[in-house]
Amino acid sequence: QVQVAESGGGLVQPGGSLRLSCVASGIHFRLYDMRWYRRVPGSQRELVAKITRGGRSTFADSVKGRFSISRDNAKNTTSLQMNNLKPEDTAVYYCNADWDGHDYWGQGTQVTVSS
Repeated sequence: QVQVAESGGGLVQPGGSLRLSCVASGIHFRLYDMRWYRRVPGSQRELVAKITRGGRSTFADSVKGRFSISRDNAKNTTSLQMNNLKPEDTAVYYCNADWDGHDYWGQGTQVTVSS
């Protein structure tokens, strides 16, 4: 059974940092590209960051220079380090695992940036 689970969300002040983690079980993790998306109620889902199975990372323009993404294939984990957070980063963040038509999602974790 495949499970994707995010953790690490919470409330943080502007300028602060959070680290989101995603554990994906039941898959050959090293084969999968891993993505982080976010969604604000009433808006479309936004791709925030991606790390390929080869370790190549890409980011949305809105988070470049502030967010980083990493993966640990031994632990079936991907992480999103978010620095210098802004109120507009407030959203539910979702982890996605994708490979060859196999597409799995977590339940999401809320990130709120507010003073």
